[in-house]
Amino acid sequence: MAEALTDLQVLEALSKAFKSKIPSGARIIDRAIDGCLSGHENDTAWIKTHFSELIERTQAEGYADYLKAEAEAGAFAMRSAFTPLTGSPASADALLELLRIHFGALDKFFLALAQGRKPRAGKAFETALKRLFIKLEYPFTGQALIDGQPDFLLPSIEHYKRNAMDCIVFTAKRTLRERWRQIVTEGSRGLGFFLATIDNAVAISQLTEMLHHRIYLVVPEAMKTSIEHYQSAPNVIAFEDFFRFHLDPAMERWRASGALAGWKRA
Repeated sequence: MAEALTDLQVLEALSKAFKSKIPSGARIIDRAIDGCLSGHENDTAWIKTHFSELIERTQAEGYADYLKAEAEAGAFAMRSAFTPLTGSPASADALLELLRIHFGALDKFFLALAQGRKPRAGKAFETALKRLFIKLEYPFTGQALIDGQPDFLLPSIEHYKRNAMDCIVFTAKRTLRERWRQIVTEGSRGLGFFLATIDNAVAISQLTEMLHHRIYLVVPEAMKTSIEHYQSAPNVIAFEDFFRFHLDPAMERWRASGALAGWKRA
């Protein structure tokens, strides 16, 4: 057996090998979107009318794809970290002894994987919205530094500086808990706040408080129609209604006023 390593060295080897193998969150969500859009890649009308379904499917399929990639990257990391210590081929006894010796490193490695899933899922939700907004050719500035840092400022930071009240502030949070309150400061001069989520457990009291702060909760259509207090809340709307009653009318106004002059998606 090769020279013994410390738990820290083993953890570093595991982490390095895992990171070299795991695909980026953007790549995973792109694959999910490509699969969900199969045959409709350039059909903007279809994308818009099926937006809720696309969001739900890309999240589910992207997460399943990530778990598969995580298992493959984890196995690769284990081989990379432990094979040099046992020789090749490794005996079962030698491998089990290494696992016993470095159980602490493995415990920290798997804990880090588990803790990283929620932030990845949240970022995947934002990325899916971004990719689909681009597909629909909606103009926005991402992560604009205004009073806060919303995920999407429509139509642009430049128009916000000219006429903040004519802009739409749109932020994505896969799950809310109490974090929605931070967006109250994000673009407080904007036309309205739109908070996209797939959280099905937002309480009535929170929805009432959001309404007081002019915050719309934007959710998939099936969620809007299946949860009783979501149905009755005036500030809970489906993605399709966000486009129909808020964003598309604003697009007409921005075109007419020249706010989109010179705009081009990079």
